[in-house]
Amino acid sequence: MLDVTTRAAALTGTTRFVRYAFMPNRLQYCGGDDNAEIFAYALAEVREPPLEAMLRKFAGAMPYLTLIARSNGILDPFDDRVVEAYWLGNELLKGVEVGDLYGSLRERYSAQVSPKLMNLIAAKAPAGARPHHCFHVFDVWRNVEHLGGDVLATMDNCRISWGTVSAVEGSEVTVARRPLVIREGKLALAEEQAERATLLLDGHGFATPVVGDTVSLHWGWVCEVLTERQASNLDRYTRQHLALANQTI
Repeated sequence: MLDVTTRAAALTGTTRFVRYAFMPNRLQYCGGDDNAEIFAYALAEVREPPLEAMLRKFAGAMPYLTLIARSNGILDPFDDRVVEAYWLGNELLKGVEVGDLYGSLRERYSAQVSPKLMNLIAAKAPAGARPHHCFHVFDVWRNVEHLGGDVLATMDNCRISWGTVSAVEGSEVTVARRPLVIREGKLALAEEQAERATLLLDGHGFATPVVGDTVSLHWGWVCEVLTERQASNLDRYTRQHLALANQTI
């Protein structure tokens, strides 16, 4: 079997962004009404101005991308390194100053939540938060959106998770994944369990995994095959932000 790094093609940042944003957009949780178009662009791995305009409608993610890029002297918020930092985590997150994240959070959300709740959210920046999707899900989105229904299942679907492929069967894969659970009143990752995830829609998808690969998952959708480095970073930043969220749960 070829090494994952060897098999993985270099992506444009917009392609990687769509791989993660596609399914919540399809479910109408975020972004504009451009799902078919962004899907086609990502399948073709093409970046053009119309696609960038569509992706800027993702109001939850864009400020984080802009902050990561600016903090690291990168002009393009869709630089692949920036996009990877937000969804999976990488060294660029360390380049974001605490005060800049703190200020960004206050600027974005002060008008939407009470001063007490805003203080709680913003305080996570000096406590160690990074502009990573897990932080947004566990500490920002959970509080700002006042989630109803099965909040735990919603957070588990919305975070970027990962699993090891044990079977590839047509348009689906079976993966061993650690779901999000409540344990003694705190968020935690449970032991691995077998789950099904969608690989293809109408015969098209973003990944071609084989048994033994680690894949990333978002709302039950296979986003991409992860390298060892990417999987390690995702694990690390997920645990870091779970611990941070548990400080105020």
